[in-house]
Amino acid sequence: MDFLNLGIIEIIDIILVAILIYQVYKLVRGTVAINIFIGLSIIYLLWKIVDAFHFQLLSEILGQFIGVGVIILVIVFQQELRKFLMFIGKGKIIKNKGLLKFNFKMEEENILNIVSISEACKNMCETKTGALIVITQIDDLAVFSESGILLNAEISTSIFESIFYKNSPLHDGALIIRNNQIISARCVLPVTNSTDFPQNLGMRHRAAVGITEESDAIAIVVSEENGKISYSKDGELFTKRTPIQLEQFLKRIFNTK
Repeated sequence: MDFLNLGIIEIIDIILVAILIYQVYKLVRGTVAINIFIGLSIIYLLWKIVDAFHFQLLSEILGQFIGVGVIILVIVFQQELRKFLMFIGKGKIIKNKGLLKFNFKMEEENILNIVSISEACKNMCETKTGALIVITQIDDLAVFSESGILLNAEISTSIFESIFYKNSPLHDGALIIRNNQIISARCVLPVTNSTDFPQNLGMRHRAAVGITEESDAIAIVVSEENGKISYSKDGELFTKRTPIQLEQFLKRIFNTK
C-alpha cells in the first residue's frame, strides 16, 4: 500500500506533526479540554486509516466532520489556542530547550527590591494577612493593571502591609509590580481552569497560577487561612514556602536592588 512507502520527507513530516501534537497536549493537559482533544485526535486518526483503505463513504463522512471540526476547535479551544499562540510568539518552544533566548530587557533593568517584598510577606505571614503580588518580566500586563487602581508607588514593606490590610479598600485583588514599582492594586486576574488544581486552595492561588499560565510574570500569594507563602511561575505552583525560600527564588530571576 502507498501509505507504507515512507521516504525521509514523510518521516520528517510525521516527527514534526508528533512534536506539534505533543506541544498542544501539554497546553491542554490537566484541563477539561483534554478529553475533547483526545476525542478529536482519535476521529482524525480513524479518518486517515479509513481513507488509506479507500472506504469512500465512511471516509467522506469523517472528512466532512473534520472539515467542520476546525470551527469546533476554534470555539472549544479559545483559551488553549490563545495560550499556544502566545507560547510560540514568545519563542518558548526553543527557549525552554536552551537553544535560543529572547531577552528584550537589559540585565541591569531587571532590578527588584527583593528585601522589601520578602520582609512584607514575612510580616503578613505572621499576621495571616492575605495577599496576591504579581511581578512582571517581559509582559507588561497593562490590561490587568488597568483593571485596578493605579498607584505608581515606590516599593516598601509598609505600603504592602497597608494595601493588604483587611480593612483597606485595596486589599481585594492583585497588586502588580513593574520595573521595580507598584503600578496598581485591586487588579482582576484570570484564574486557572486546570482540573489538577488542589481543591484546598482558594481564588488567590487560582489567580496566581492563571496569570503565570498566560504570561511570564511571577505571582506570590500569602494565605490568610494559614499564613503560608506560595509562588507561581509558568503555571506551576510552589506551596508552603518560607520567606527565605521566597527571597532565594526571586534572586534567581531578578537582580537585587
